[in-house]
Amino acid sequence: MQAASSSRPEITPGYRAEAEREIRAFTRQWTARDDRLAAVSYFGTFAAYFLTLWLAVQAWQVWWLVGPLIVVNALAGVRLYVLQHDCGHGSLFSTKLRNDRAGFGLSVFTLTPYRVMQSNHNDHHSHLGNLDERDTTEILTLTVREWEAAGRWKRLWYRLYRNPLILIPVGGLFTYALAYRWPKNAGAVDPRGVILHNLGLLVWVGFLWWAAGVPGLIIYMGTVFVAGCIGVFLVYLQHNFEDTWWDRKPDLNPARAALQGSSALDLGWWFDLAVANITYHDIHHFNANIPSYRLRACHRALRERYEVQTIGWREAFRSFTLKLWDEDQGRLVPFPRPPDAVSVANA
Repeated sequence: MQAASSSRPEITPGYRAEAEREIRAFTRQWTARDDRLAAVSYFGTFAAYFLTLWLAVQAWQVWWLVGPLIVVNALAGVRLYVLQHDCGHGSLFSTKLRNDRAGFGLSVFTLTPYRVMQSNHNDHHSHLGNLDERDTTEILTLTVREWEAAGRWKRLWYRLYRNPLILIPVGGLFTYALAYRWPKNAGAVDPRGVILHNLGLLVWVGFLWWAAGVPGLIIYMGTVFVAGCIGVFLVYLQHNFEDTWWDRKPDLNPARAALQGSSALDLGWWFDLAVANITYHDIHHFNANIPSYRLRACHRALRERYEVQTIGWREAFRSFTLKLWDEDQGRLVPFPRPPDAVSVANA
């Protein structure tokens, strides 16, 4: 983990409890909605999405150009998803009506039914860091004790599930291309909306086939695949890193779960721009009213007052080697080594 400066107080778990009111008051300064900035972010991202998709179709036979365009288009798709997520919190535009209309307008292009996403994500915020409510998290994490009590087949399944070569590509395709076609809570939240969403998606794919033929469909499938991989990469890192935090009630502290249990990814300005600053997930969970177009500035200002831990590229990739929550150590740890490996290491 990277730290900003030793001259400022570190936001340690104990210090967080003392400084919670001060930090909350500080973050309120960044909650103002600006419809002009929201519109630039919203329509600008759509412009980048449609332009790169069109350019990729036009460059169909130039493979070395199509590949980068697919990646940029996929990043635009991820950014659209983050904006939809903002709409779900009511934080992108100034009114609920504008946020809801914008959220529904994004639905087809993010492959995500708006109301279901909103409901699921609100549950995630409500139960963040709660070991007894892990069904509301995006990535399943077992504890060390659960792993030790698990049978052979459950261990095998979990090893495969947490393998990044399976979790990222398979998880991305399954979640966005399949699971969101009829989410498990669709019937309880908004069945009509899910059906309309799927019909809209069918029309969009049909239009692509009509306008660009097979190349258009192949390029679209490529962007969906890459966007899904980027999405799972981000979702994993938001709460799966060594110094994250989980607990059980009554000791569960929501403020600590937000600030320590959520990551601050420092992966560069261009990456922040591409994913609408969702990289600063700790502040987002602490105050979900901050619009995405103010998150980076808020986080940078906070670093001037506190020594905030951040995760760079090296730590980000290392986080994928961490698999289990150790309740005794209070940290995420790798799978335990087999007894034979331990014996050899100690020989």
